[in-house]
Amino acid sequence: MDIKRSGSQPSGKGPAEYFTGTVRIDPLFQAPDPARVVGASVTFEPGAWTAWHTHPLGQTLIVTAGCGLAQRWGGPIEEIRPGDVVWFPPGEKHWHGATSTTAMTHIAIQEQLGGKTVDWMEKVSDEQYEAGPQLVQRGERLVARPRATEGQRTEIDVARLIEEERD
Repeated sequence: MDIKRSGSQPSGKGPAEYFTGTVRIDPLFQAPDPARVVGASVTFEPGAWTAWHTHPLGQTLIVTAGCGLAQRWGGPIEEIRPGDVVWFPPGEKHWHGATSTTAMTHIAIQEQLGGKTVDWMEKVSDEQYEAGPQLVQRGERLVARPRATEGQRTEIDVARLIEEERD
């Protein structure tokens, strides 16, 4: 048995080559041979995200805090929240990160193949990131996705706007 005590492994900063914005990576575990599994807790500050990438044996994300976004190549940008479990199959090109106004933390689990867990590709452009879902569910309400504007955080209650329009 091997116990990795909380705080016993140093945090690292997500390298600017592979991440946009501020990202902290906290290693959780790396199983010894012959096992191949590796896990980390990754925190994206608001407006931070990964570059496009793939995993040779796939990747599982378990969202633990905040609100994030994830997209596979050619697919829609999906909002992800605490409790969501996201699976990217082997070789599927994708990216993930926080929304523009809310941080997001997930546990990332992947297996090594030949000592490698990830293949990094080009960066996700600002335009690709900003093309995310424009309307999201907030409890009983449908609201516009929050966007930081000149240092302000905004959220528009779409139902209220529709009611005002009717009046």
